[in-house]
Amino acid sequence: MIIRLLLGLFLTFGVSQSNAAKKPNIIVVMPDDMGYGDLGVTGNPVIRTPQIDQFASESAQLTHFYVSPVCSPTRACLMTGRYNYRTRVVDTFKGRSMMDPAEVTIAEALKAAGYTTGIFGKWHLGDNHPLRAQEQGFDEVLIHRGGGLAQPSEPIENGRRYTNPILFHNGKKIQSEGYCTDVYFDAAMDFIGAASDEGRPFFAYVAPNAPHGPYHDVPQALLEYYQSIDLNPILGKNMSDKHRDTVARVFAMVENIDENMGRLDSFLKKRQLIENTIVVFFTDNGPNTMRYVGPFRGMKAGVHEGGIRTCFFARWPGHFRAGHHSDRIAAHIDLMPTLLDAAGVVPQNGDNFDGISVLPLLMGSPENWPDRSLFIQTHRGDRPIAEHHVAIRSQAWKLVHPSGFGQNQMPEDVPFELYHIMTDPGEEYNLAGKNPHRVSSMRQDYARWLTAVSATRRPNFVPPRIDIGVHPEPVVDLSIQDWRVPADSTGWGISGEWFVTVQDSGPYDVAIRFSEPVGSRQLEVLVGELHVPMSLSEEQSVASAENIELPLGDTTVRVHSDPPLKRGDLPRFVTFKKR
Repeated sequence: MIIRLLLGLFLTFGVSQSNAAKKPNIIVVMPDDMGYGDLGVTGNPVIRTPQIDQFASESAQLTHFYVSPVCSPTRACLMTGRYNYRTRVVDTFKGRSMMDPAEVTIAEALKAAGYTTGIFGKWHLGDNHPLRAQEQGFDEVLIHRGGGLAQPSEPIENGRRYTNPILFHNGKKIQSEGYCTDVYFDAAMDFIGAASDEGRPFFAYVAPNAPHGPYHDVPQALLEYYQSIDLNPILGKNMSDKHRDTVARVFAMVENIDENMGRLDSFLKKRQLIENTIVVFFTDNGPNTMRYVGPFRGMKAGVHEGGIRTCFFARWPGHFRAGHHSDRIAAHIDLMPTLLDAAGVVPQNGDNFDGISVLPLLMGSPENWPDRSLFIQTHRGDRPIAEHHVAIRSQAWKLVHPSGFGQNQMPEDVPFELYHIMTDPGEEYNLAGKNPHRVSSMRQDYARWLTAVSATRRPNFVPPRIDIGVHPEPVVDLSIQDWRVPADSTGWGISGEWFVTVQDSGPYDVAIRFSEPVGSRQLEVLVGELHVPMSLSEEQSVASAENIELPLGDTTVRVHSDPPLKRGDLPRFVTFKKR
């Protein structure tokens, strides 16, 4: 709270319009599930990405840049400059991907320094107050909910569409027109144009949900092209037709991103914004299918290089050395301190960063750059398990314990692997047996790190609470994206509870909404000890109750059904609408 007050005072008294006008504009583009090898510039022989390839040639590159193996952890690190375990974000769903609202984001820090801020695409750090992007420093917000379109948190009526999707603009549900990636870039350019007209520096975070699956709704002309060409150079001859079709669909989405990068660049040139705009491009994790990953091995969710190492291009004419390649290690936690450094912004919470400014690396003039260690860990479950599915990277070495992202418990028979990664980027030669002392030392470094990040707040891994009854938000949709389920549950679970804080007792209209009718049954919404009975007929998909007073304070929300709900009958939303 103190940090937020200081940021507010800085915004009010510390920035003049003339000083703000000199600050660089900032654009961060981060596609979802696009891999290192999905670009011509990284060696892919079949994909067409001329715009990003050209952008890369005009940029400084960090060639050893790391992200988390899945999306929410990367986004929390990007937003805060801190390891995601400090932020309560441990996974991607089931109440494990909501960032603590006390975290100070890059958007909040830049806003306090006079920037106008916008996000376009994927947030994935909380769908309700006080966890949304607009509560975390963003002035302009156009996003989908949860982890993506076609996931349970999308509006039921969206029907899994990527084309003409229903999105949320500053918290309000809207019907958009066009392919989702085009919509996000259009909105970002509108935002940039308005900021430029006002003479204000801007921060635009463009985070398309493509090429994340599902793959049923992709740009048709591009799909037809990739279905018509030979993918053997990157897939081999033994790949199934289904896999080939999936990769063709992914590449259609990637080329569409490339086209939009070209449109964005043309817009910046037209508005004469190129020279004073930092543009950064990287991806949030490895590729979402097995496909070309350059010299690396693995894919999304893995902790080998193919799952966590990505391209990183940053262009700022006259400041970053075009064509410069730095092989010093860096990661998502470095983005916030680096961009604030470039903008001349000294954040009030800078001492809390895990990342460092790598501005000298981008400017091409590091001297005696110190060695450091990076720690990458993510797996399913409510909290991290020591040494489960982890990678520890120093400048020369990488220790890996690839025990499986999808495992809630750590298998006992997975050995540690040690690679001299500077000479063995493909992780072919496991040197753990020859270097037991190095393995032991790196494990000790990891143990100290895990202890530190786990003690950031108490309790550290319980999800933050969702507010019900906060003005001016009359409607709260609780989706299974954010419910907490028993530890042994698979998938989305079949029962769970939401952690909430009732700020206003109401009264409320309460509803349980299903995607389609699930048969006649008796239902209850339980808010703490309060039971709200409802009934559902054979043809209905919505059960409701009116004029319900809720107990104030911290509590939980649950759903009870008689007969019990089955896995295919899960409620999509429990909705509270203040009367």
